[in-house]
Amino acid sequence: MPASERDEAPRRVAAGAAGVSMRDLLAACAAAKAVSTPPRDPDPAPKATPGTEVTEEPRRAA
Repeated sequence: MPASERDEAPRRVAAGAAGVSMRDLLAACAAAKAVSTPPRDPDPAPKATPGTEVTEEPRRAA
């Protein structure tokens, strides 16, 4: 194909993308991700490091 024919090829625009702002597109993507992502399992209880366990409150002098 000669270069002149290649340069004259019409530009294609994705159907449906015309007229949609980037802000609306990003908002739609964020909403779709939030809806399609399953909830996370709760984090397990933190493990105590040796020497930091609190067994009782220190007693105060009367």
